[in-house]
Amino acid sequence: MIYADSVFLRRDLPERSYLNHLPAVNWLKDHRLALDSPVTFLVGENGSGKSTLLEAMAVACGFNAEGGTRNFTFSTRATHSDLGEHITVAKRRYPQDGFFLRAESFYNVATNIDEMDEAPSFGPRLIDSYGGVSLHCQSHGESFLSLVESRFGGEGLYLLDEPEAALSPARQLTLLGEMHRLVGRDSQFIIATHSPILMAYPGARIYLLSEDGIEPVQYRETDHYQLTRRFLEDPERMLRYLFSEEEEA
Repeated sequence: MIYADSVFLRRDLPERSYLNHLPAVNWLKDHRLALDSPVTFLVGENGSGKSTLLEAMAVACGFNAEGGTRNFTFSTRATHSDLGEHITVAKRRYPQDGFFLRAESFYNVATNIDEMDEAPSFGPRLIDSYGGVSLHCQSHGESFLSLVESRFGGEGLYLLDEPEAALSPARQLTLLGEMHRLVGRDSQFIIATHSPILMAYPGARIYLLSEDGIEPVQYRETDHYQLTRRFLEDPERMLRYLFSEEEEA
């Protein structure tokens, strides 16, 4: 199921905005980024703009810039860019569920859930929708998976920013299984990642953000796959090459 159909820049950014120096953003000035797969990955080197773009898409879809559902309104520190105010995410239909999960501010989301449950209320506890145990009482990885397994209900649009940051390789495989379950329940995922495990999801569309802008790439053509494969096939050789370069420098 496709909810977010595409994303494009609907109006120019301020002339002095640092965003004008991001090739991915400049690419959007002349192109529309298609989101025509149930699972789309944004990949690229640090600083390529994948998290910035994902955050902007989340804001444009009505999510809190720090993460959570559309009902989360907390703000600990306004550090997000204003790109979300300049792009449009075209939609085919409205999802029944949704969540913006970002590793760097997940602590703040967990805190906000606990704070809302501590306030007087006659309804059910919010944490019951997240597995029943405070996310602060679990490891980072456990809380991530608890969120996906317990809170993501299907028929939803889920934006994940580097979820592998909290997950072991085995738990990344678990996340793949959960993604497959949710795709089967009419869900769509848009994920910024460095993980060659996650981006192996069958049939996913992968976009590479680079100095050339944004372009589709096949899984086995990504640097993430090729570099990881070369390293695992012969780690000693890779390390000798790396250390010899450092010594020469």
